[in-house]
Amino acid sequence: MPDAHRYPDEQREAVYRVIAERRDVRQGFLPDPVPADVLRRVLAAAHQAPSVGLSQPWDFIVITDRARREQIAALAGRHRDEFAAGLPGARARAFDRLKIESILDTPVNIVVTCDRTRGGRHTLGRHVQPQTADFSSVLAVANLWLAARAEGLGVGWVSFFDERELAAQLGLPAHLAVIAYLCLGYVTGFAPEPELATAGWARRRPVSWAVHAEEFGRRGLPGEEPVDPLADVIAAIVPPDPAAMTAARERQDRMTKPRGSLGVLEEVSVRLAGLAGHCPAALPEPACVAIFAADHGVHAQGVTPWPQEVTAQMVANFLAGGAVVNSFAAQVGAEVTVVDVGVAASLDPVPGLLPRKIAAGTEDFTSGPAMSRDQATAALTVGLEIARDLVAAGNRCLITGDMGIANTTASAALICAFTGADPAEATGRGTGIDAATYARKVDVICRGLALHHPDPADPVGVLAAFGGFEHAALAGFILGAAALRVPVILDGVISGAAALAASALAPDATAACFAGHRSVEPGHALALDRLGLSPLVDLGLRLGEGTGALLALPLIQSAARALRDVATFDSAGVAEKQ
Repeated sequence: MPDAHRYPDEQREAVYRVIAERRDVRQGFLPDPVPADVLRRVLAAAHQAPSVGLSQPWDFIVITDRARREQIAALAGRHRDEFAAGLPGARARAFDRLKIESILDTPVNIVVTCDRTRGGRHTLGRHVQPQTADFSSVLAVANLWLAARAEGLGVGWVSFFDERELAAQLGLPAHLAVIAYLCLGYVTGFAPEPELATAGWARRRPVSWAVHAEEFGRRGLPGEEPVDPLADVIAAIVPPDPAAMTAARERQDRMTKPRGSLGVLEEVSVRLAGLAGHCPAALPEPACVAIFAADHGVHAQGVTPWPQEVTAQMVANFLAGGAVVNSFAAQVGAEVTVVDVGVAASLDPVPGLLPRKIAAGTEDFTSGPAMSRDQATAALTVGLEIARDLVAAGNRCLITGDMGIANTTASAALICAFTGADPAEATGRGTGIDAATYARKVDVICRGLALHHPDPADPVGVLAAFGGFEHAALAGFILGAAALRVPVILDGVISGAAALAASALAPDATAACFAGHRSVEPGHALALDRLGLSPLVDLGLRLGEGTGALLALPLIQSAARALRDVATFDSAGVAEKQ
C-alpha cells in the first residue's frame, strides 16, 4: 500500500505541530539550566540530518561560559548598531523596538559550523555543487530547532556577526565556517506567530506564492488549478469599505478642531480608512519607493537628446545613494528599491537592486508593438509580485518611481490611448527638449496611434503597443498594492499613465492610489482627471524617480496620524461650537 509507512495519525499530527510551532525566539527566556540529557537528545537529532555524500560537515560548539558569551554579545552589538544606523526612519524606529538576540538571556548557546572539505576530494554529490556542504549544515540546524521545540526549548538564531570575527573568537581553524549561532533555553511561552510578524516587521508569505509547477513562474499548489497571478490579484481588489469611511468622517467631525479645517487631509484619512477596511487605518509606514527602470525602443526616433546609456547610469546613481530620490527618501524616512525590469545594459548585482529584466528594452512602437502581449503580462506580474514582496517585508505604504530615457514619449502615447486626448495636448517637454524635438515627439506619438489603433478596453494590448516595461510593471505594482489594501502614492506622468492601465484592468484599484503631486507634463493632468485623483502638492516638478510622491508621504502619514491620535470633543472635555 502506498501509505504503508505513514505514521499513525497522532504521531503525524505531532510532526506537523512541531513544524508549525517552531519559532525564532528572542524574548521570554527563563534562566533555568537545560539538563544535559535534553541537550544530548537535541544534538543527536541535529547530527542525524541528511548531508551531501553523508559527509556530515557540521560540528557543534556548546557555549555556557558567561564571559565568553559577553565577548560574543559585544561583537553582535557592534554590528547591530551599524545595521541600525543605515535604516530609513520608520524602519529604524521599528528596529529599536525589536529584541534581536538573547546571547546572555539563555543558559546555552550553540554554534553550528561547516567543514567544506570533510569527506575528501570525491565526496559524492559535492563535485558540481560544493555549496551543498553548507546546505547540509543548515539541515542540521533545522533538525536541532525542531527537536528543541519538541523538548519545550526556545531557539533564537543570531546573525549580527562578521563570520570571520566570530570564528576567531571561537578559535575555529581557517577551513571551518560558521553557519549558525543559536541561543537555547526554556521560555515563558511560544507566540502564535513569529515575533517579527507580531511586531509588524514582516509578514509570512502565503504558500501559494512559493509553489511552482514544473518550472519557475507556473504557480499552483498540487491538486489545485494553476494560479494566474494577475487574475488572482484583480479578483482580490474590492471597493473601499463604506462603513469604515463613514466612521472616519464621523470621527473627523468630532475631533477637537473646526469641521473641515484640515481640508484635503480629512478626505485622505477617510480614503485610507476605506482602503484598510477599518477606522482608523494603520499608519502608512514604513514606506518604500520602488523605482522601475527600463529602456525604450522609441528612443531611436530622436524624441530626446539624452543618450539611452543614461538609464543604466542613473540606476547606478540610485544604488549609490546620489540621486534626488535618495535625498528625498532619506528626509522622509523611506526605503529605496530599484527594479531592473528592462534596462538595455547588463547591471551588476548590488544591494538594493532587484533583477527582474523582461528584455533589454522595448521595441520602437512606430514600427510595431513595443512588446509582445506575453511580455506585457510578464511585466505586470513583476510589478504585482514586487508589491507583494515589499508588503510581506513589512511596508505599509508603497511609492511609485521610474527611470527610462524616452519614457515620457511612451507615457504620452499611453495617456492618449486611454483617454482619447490629442497628442499635442498630452505631450510635454520631458527632460527639457527644444521645439524641433517636441514636434518630432508629437509626430512619433501620432504615427504610433495611427499604426496600432489602440482599444482602451484592452489595457494589456495598449500596454504592449506603446508602454515601457516600467509602465506595465508599475501598473502591476498598483494592482498588487490595491489587492493587499495598502496605499500607493503615485509620482508623475509615468506612474499616471501606468495607473490608467491599472484602472482599466481593475477600476477599484484607484481607491488605493493617492496622487503625490501634479507634474508639469501636460499628460499628467489628463491622467489624474481621468482617474479622479487630486494632487497633494503642485510644485512644478518634472523629475520623476518618485520624488514628487515622496514629498507627499508626510502629508498622507499626518492625515492618518491625526485621525488616529487627535482627541474628540467628548474625550478631551472640550465644548463644541453651538
